[in-house]
Amino acid sequence: MNGTDYYYPAAALGIAFAAKVPALWHGWRNPLVRSVCALILMAGAGFFFAAPPTITVVNRVIGIPNVSAPLVYAILCAFSCASLVLLVNWRGGPTERIRRTVRVWIAGYSVVIVALFVLFALGDAPEERLRDLDTHYATTPYIREMILVYLAGHTVAAVMVTALCWRWSRKVTRWLRAGLVVLVVGFLLNLGFGIAKFIAVIARWTGNNLDVWSTNIAPPVASTGALLTTVGFLLPLMAPRLSETWDAWRAYRWLGPLWRELRATSSGSTVPLRLSRWSSLDLRVTHREAAIYDMLLVLAPYFDTTARVRAYDAALERGKSAEDAEVIAVAAMVAVTLHAGLRQEPHPYETASEASGAGLSAAIGSGRRHLARVSRAFATSPVVAAARRPAASPEGLSV
Repeated sequence: MNGTDYYYPAAALGIAFAAKVPALWHGWRNPLVRSVCALILMAGAGFFFAAPPTITVVNRVIGIPNVSAPLVYAILCAFSCASLVLLVNWRGGPTERIRRTVRVWIAGYSVVIVALFVLFALGDAPEERLRDLDTHYATTPYIREMILVYLAGHTVAAVMVTALCWRWSRKVTRWLRAGLVVLVVGFLLNLGFGIAKFIAVIARWTGNNLDVWSTNIAPPVASTGALLTTVGFLLPLMAPRLSETWDAWRAYRWLGPLWRELRATSSGSTVPLRLSRWSSLDLRVTHREAAIYDMLLVLAPYFDTTARVRAYDAALERGKSAEDAEVIAVAAMVAVTLHAGLRQEPHPYETASEASGAGLSAAIGSGRRHLARVSRAFATSPVVAAARRPAASPEGLSV
């Protein structure tokens, strides 16, 4: 793996951390926010400082050969600790128990990190090794112990998180379960990284050479595992919000045809609210939805329920489900009413309320999703297109 193999994921994680900085600033007291940010930061730092070009620079700047080794090991141990802490905060429970568990993990890994630097200082590693330090110094006193401490800390976290996530994933659903399954895969790869390193180191102890496990197999496994681990933690936290944004954007687009048609036929009896160009997507969707409701209220006394029944039957004949046929029928009813215009006579007084209420209820349906589907059918359904053909063109329709 060359430098770019490390720097690209480091840059991606850096962008993700920058995106979380506002949440960290405003929600510093929230342990879940702190844990997420710590995890992303440690993952990105791990990739950055493990890159061979960075290792060379750090060694030259500090002036101590291989000083990057304990630094990278410490960052990876901090990543392991952050993973455990985030999992504890994520799973929840009694506040005092969570704090106690978090303190234990932080204290334990703090000891490990201090031990790494102490053992490195006691050892002797004069020859700079950018890719194979683990195996080259596998039998060197103190450096050997430093490598073992680092691999042990990394492996313990991988085993524990894998087991906890697997048990938890069997009790939850949807995005949380998806995130936990990704975490299981990610930490299994992290465990594979530790095993590959152990194989190479133990082989050196026995006089054999299996360095390929450490230099060629372990790094890409670790990189993939770190990325999957970060994704697994972020997926349940960010996916629901992204899904909501996608749903809002789809609703905004789908509401467009009916909103534009109703607005185009309006002669100004309803004054549209002007939105700022910086208005949020949710506000824009709500604005379109409310405008359509207002204009449908004006159209309601003129709804042609016969056209709705005909369109429903036509949709069923085309193989549509009853739910889809109802959506198409409502869209056809609105289209026919729009194109007939308000020149037609409204329903007689004694039936106006009943007809208007039934038509309006069918148009509004169960809320935004139904109205968006009606608008989409209004623009795309051949049944709706066929229903509006016999109707006259609107002339000065006032909505």
